[in-house]
Amino acid sequence: MNVLYSHIFPAYREYAELTDEARIDWLRRDRWISLPQAEAALRHLEDLVIYPPRGRMPCLLLFGATGMGKTEIVSRFSKLHAPQFDIRTGLSKMPVLLAQIPPEPSEEQFYTEVLTALNCVDLSRLSVRSMRAEARQLLAEVETKVLVLDEIDRMLAGTPRQQRVFLNTIRFLTNDLKIPIVCAGTEDARMAVLMDPNLADRFGAFELMPWRNDHALRQLLASFSGLLPLRRPSMLDTVEARQRVLALTQGVTGRIFRLIEAAAVTAIRDGREMLDAASFEANDVTLPLVSMFTSAGKRRTIGRATV
Repeated sequence: MNVLYSHIFPAYREYAELTDEARIDWLRRDRWISLPQAEAALRHLEDLVIYPPRGRMPCLLLFGATGMGKTEIVSRFSKLHAPQFDIRTGLSKMPVLLAQIPPEPSEEQFYTEVLTALNCVDLSRLSVRSMRAEARQLLAEVETKVLVLDEIDRMLAGTPRQQRVFLNTIRFLTNDLKIPIVCAGTEDARMAVLMDPNLADRFGAFELMPWRNDHALRQLLASFSGLLPLRRPSMLDTVEARQRVLALTQGVTGRIFRLIEAAAVTAIRDGREMLDAASFEANDVTLPLVSMFTSAGKRRTIGRATV
C-alpha cells in the first residue's frame, strides 16, 4: 500500500489508487457513515425492538428538516434487522418492517404499502376489510417487532377525514398487534401526529438538528480527510472551512455531503487532490439546491426591504 496515503483510514486507502473515473464513481455511491445523531437515533430504535408487549406500546417520531438523514437512518435500521427465512415454518421472519406512507393517505393505500412491504403481490381484488385482516395476520406471522412508516408528513395531503382515519389506523395496529410504530418525516410530521392527542402521548420525539459550528462539526469535517480517496491530505479542520460549509449548507447533513462530494470530484478532475476552505469558493463547484437558492433569495429580499 502506498505510504503517501497514510492520511486516509486503512480501510479506504485502496480507493485512492483507483483511476480518476473509478474514484469519482465511488464518491457518488450511497454508503452509511456513522454520525453522532444517527447513532443516537439507532439506539432508540433498537430499544423498541426488544420492548415487551403491553397495553400501550411506546412509539417514536423521528423528524427534522429535509436532508437531515431520516430515510437513511430508518433504512439502516431495517437492514440491521433484515428478514431471515425460518425453515421450520417456511416463512421469513421480518422483525422490522419498513413501509412508505402513500401519496394519498387513505386506509386502502396504507394497507397496500404495508402488504407490498410484506411481499404480497396480487392485491387488486382485495377489499379494504380483507387487506386489513391480511396485514394483521401477516405482521403477526412474520413476527414483526417494529413497524416503520417513512414520510409520515404525506398524511397532511389528505382531507381532514382521511387524516383522522389514517391516524386511527396507526393506533389500531399498535393496539391490536402490541408493537411499537416508528414514524419518520419532516417537521410537519410532528404536527401530523399531534392531530390525535391520544396517539401523540405514545410517541417519543427525536429531532435531527442541523449542524452547528462546534466540536462535532469540526470532527465531521476532519474525518473526511480519512474517508475521501484524495491523494493529498485535506485541511478541513479550520475555522474558515467550517464557516464556508455552514454558509453554503445551513448545517443540513445531506447538503454537507453533497457539497463535499462535489468539491472532491472537482479536486480529482483538476489535479488538486485535496480539500480546504478555498475548495468551496469556486462558483462552479456545485449547483445550489433549489431549497438553498430559495432561502438565500428570501434573505436578500428581507435585507432590501429593511434598508
